[in-house]
Amino acid sequence: MNILIKDILAVLPDGVETCSVYISGGLIVSVSEEPAGFRADKTIFGAGKLLIPGLINAHTHAPMAIFRNCADDLLFNDWLFGRIFPLEEKLEPEDCYWGTMLAIMEMLRNGTTSFIDMYHPDECSRAAEETGIRTVQSRGLLGGADDPEAGERRLRTALEEIEKWKGHDNISFMLAPHAPYTCDEGYQREIAAEAKRLALPINTHISESLAENETIRERYGCTPTELFDRAGLLTGTTVAAHCVHLTDSDIEILADRGVHVVTNPVSNLKLANGVAPVMKMLKAGVKIALGTDSAASNNSLNMFRDLSMLTLIHKGVNHNAQAISAREGFNIATKNGAAAMGINNLGEIKPGYIADLCILDLDRPNMQPVNDPVAALAYSANGSEVEAVIVGGKILMENREFANIDSARVVYEVNKICERIGTR
Repeated sequence: MNILIKDILAVLPDGVETCSVYISGGLIVSVSEEPAGFRADKTIFGAGKLLIPGLINAHTHAPMAIFRNCADDLLFNDWLFGRIFPLEEKLEPEDCYWGTMLAIMEMLRNGTTSFIDMYHPDECSRAAEETGIRTVQSRGLLGGADDPEAGERRLRTALEEIEKWKGHDNISFMLAPHAPYTCDEGYQREIAAEAKRLALPINTHISESLAENETIRERYGCTPTELFDRAGLLTGTTVAAHCVHLTDSDIEILADRGVHVVTNPVSNLKLANGVAPVMKMLKAGVKIALGTDSAASNNSLNMFRDLSMLTLIHKGVNHNAQAISAREGFNIATKNGAAAMGINNLGEIKPGYIADLCILDLDRPNMQPVNDPVAALAYSANGSEVEAVIVGGKILMENREFANIDSARVVYEVNKICERIGTR
């Protein structure tokens, strides 16, 4: 489908201006100038609207939307080992499909067009394919010498899922050693070797809590970052979530290896894990992207909330009102997320880039007056302004109505699951 978005205020790489955007074959073919012979199958008029590249949620666990608001005000270990892991044992594969559908509904409604996920790729991929959202999938791999068969089984399953879904539009894959404390060093090395053999990126968690750092120090005599580095898991295609408790040496390693660090400010605050040293990482040259983490720890998959928190909290903790400007935060939530996904032509509005776009309604009290649209995105928007979402040149939501989702059915199925597994 050829789409013309006509005379709309747009957040472009070098500023904000009113322009027309021409989309064909899933790509942005021109900004402002009409391509020769272009005929629009659909025209969207942009008066009173704002066009932005879709937000990219670079770290989440989509099916865990089922666990929203059922494990709150708990210490991290109590939350994870005492509440979440026991609930996960009760999930069936189909539950992950419905949980992912709910997560995708929320993300699309709030302007997220892509997400990097770690959970059950088979059911998550099915949901992504049906809805049209863009995703990088990975199965969380846990394993060690105490139960080597379990780790091998999870790795085989991950490779089978990758084989099943490879070649599908909008879906790609990573290998995901869950965390330093759930994978022993031998298993880490095995995953690193397999990732190298198949040229697959790594998706993982590093230094989310102080307890994790203490555990790894006791077991291995080093930090989680140092452990993963010597296992060969840290490369220029590695995506590492959290990275809250890092030494200066850790930061240097992450910068030298070219690791993409995904900060999750709301989840880290909710679980009392702290505030990641984002300013120190940026100064050292570490690549930073933004994610929500799961709705079990964040309670929301709204990237606007995390964008706002990202741009506010680091001003406060660093006593510097210029720390992470609105534009820098927006870039972290868009083009930096695209880089973490390994997609070079995504996350900006420019010719040749994938047409993953969102249209926001500026005629909202919280968005008026339109003095600085980028500042409004970071400090004023809450996601309810998103009217339309386009992914790969296909309209997935228009007038806040989904093209491919029966939202009432999704909510019904998720509530049935909650009753069965006992989240209430």
